[in-house]
Amino acid sequence: MTVVGRRERKKLATRTALREAALHLALRHGVEHVTVDQIAAEADIAVRTFFNYFSSKEEAMVAGLAAEADALITEFRARPRAEPVLRALREAVVTVMAAGDLPEQIDALRLVVRAPSLVPQRLAVYAAREKALAEAIADRLGLEDSLYPALCAATALTAMRLVLERWLDHPASMTVLREQIDEAIGHLAAGMERTPQ
Repeated sequence: MTVVGRRERKKLATRTALREAALHLALRHGVEHVTVDQIAAEADIAVRTFFNYFSSKEEAMVAGLAAEADALITEFRARPRAEPVLRALREAVVTVMAAGDLPEQIDALRLVVRAPSLVPQRLAVYAAREKALAEAIADRLGLEDSLYPALCAATALTAMRLVLERWLDHPASMTVLREQIDEAIGHLAAGMERTPQ
């Protein structure tokens, strides 16, 4: 178990405060109407300090998405090594989704997914976490120089993103979300080849 020092805890707390302030302000006023000055004031942090953590307000607003993706990869790595990759990924997704405050998560995710000005930052998060998941899959399977980890990470994360975005349009219970995740994982596990009817 890694012990996090006091300084690292303070840095994480500051980053979290800025991220939450950015999201709360964006939810209240809209992404375009929020400034870095407002975010810093809301978090009770100097503007100069803001830029030690984020390069822009948009990056701060998608930081929650990045944190959830990091938690997903951490949870995936913690799954039993004998568990198949897609099963481990499914369990990791469900665990991370169940750990948060669902109504707040829904509002924040809806904002991040639907705001056009956040697309570049969102795509950057997806690309970075796709690479990290591919590394975790390669480590899990002992595969180096194989296309499988990158292909699996890209398709699985895209499937999870599509499921989540569909679910956000009509959020229901976590049970429905789990069923939709299971359906997506089932399609991936069965292969995507289909014959026209």
